[in-house]
Amino acid sequence: MSNHLTIVNACIVTPQGRTARKGKEMNELLTIPCGTVEVTDGIITYVGESRPCDGEATDHEVLDAKGKVLLPGFVDSHTHLVFGGFRPDEFIWRLNGESYMSIMQRGGGIANTVSATRRCSFDELKEKAERFIDTMSRMGVTTVEGKSGYGLNRDTELKQLEVMQAINRSPHRKVDISTTFLGAHALPAEYKGRSDEYIDFLIKEMLPLVRQKQLAEHCDIFCEEGVFTVEQSRRLLKAAQEAGFGAKIHADEIVSFGGAELAGELKALSADHLLHASDEGIRSMAENNVVATLLPLTAFTLREPYARGREMIDRGCAVALATDLNPGSCCSGSIPLTFALACIYMKLTVAEAITALTLNGAAAIGRAERIGSIEQGKQGDFVLLDADTPNFLPYYTGMNAVQVTIKEGRILK
Repeated sequence: MSNHLTIVNACIVTPQGRTARKGKEMNELLTIPCGTVEVTDGIITYVGESRPCDGEATDHEVLDAKGKVLLPGFVDSHTHLVFGGFRPDEFIWRLNGESYMSIMQRGGGIANTVSATRRCSFDELKEKAERFIDTMSRMGVTTVEGKSGYGLNRDTELKQLEVMQAINRSPHRKVDISTTFLGAHALPAEYKGRSDEYIDFLIKEMLPLVRQKQLAEHCDIFCEEGVFTVEQSRRLLKAAQEAGFGAKIHADEIVSFGGAELAGELKALSADHLLHASDEGIRSMAENNVVATLLPLTAFTLREPYARGREMIDRGCAVALATDLNPGSCCSGSIPLTFALACIYMKLTVAEAITALTLNGAAAIGRAERIGSIEQGKQGDFVLLDADTPNFLPYYTGMNAVQVTIKEGRILK
């Protein structure tokens, strides 16, 4: 497939910049009602008003987007897409009133998936992840963050990361995967009662190994009551930053626990979930340029209050949106429903939600320099909507408005 592409007659709608947009900036989009985008060797070489000669370059495939909206490719900046097994029974337990933490305490939750993932072969995990990626691509995702964290031992954590890197090596990949080492997703049974020793194991053995093999860009930890403490999270993430990893943190999902404040202290790339982030945590994230990655699908499936997205933006935060696709708390990678929930229940404007799913999602994984907006020099990743207005995204509630996904100038089938 060619990666030389000219898109003509498009209504181009995009944030601009190479860093996250904060506060009021999130509502500022460039709109070109009838525009042209040229992509050469996968990179955007022209963005602007349509010209009489557009589409005449013989080595470029031409896509006429008349009456359609062209957006940057969506960036799903928080997923757990490589795992074994599913947990539908636990979903029903929650519907019957059990809490997320009580399910973990009876041997369900993350520990359940860890057992299934350890049993899976490399090929089984890869085939399943590729099915998720095909679905993501049809919903306009061109870059996704993928976490390990369902191995909780040396070999399975490496296997999860190696699966993602193998998918990245495909010359015809539909989605780029930004990899995150989440060895501190839960305390494995082998370390029961010895959580400090497990953090030592991650710092002394796993971080150097993952770095040596170049398997992950970022390191994450589940900083939460009953999982890992703020001090343990600080210790792991500081060691990860010193080793060259970007720091990310599962913060304040179940209770207000100080995770957002820690993210600000460490100037982490992102703090994610944040359903119970404190006022001080919001202030710290805004002041220290931490992307607040909000996951409305998880709040929806857990029947929890949504994160204070409107308030975070009004207080100057950079907010990103992601699906949190995982086998337990949120077995969904639905971009359409994520977008609708953000607008309807978290009170983001359509422009803010677009920024959150594109440029700010890119910033949350350290890639805003090369993806997340339609600008010269960036990667030719786009979403063409089967609509003449971006307002269709929340209005067409939970339904896929994407007509075409374009990856590095390749029109995906």
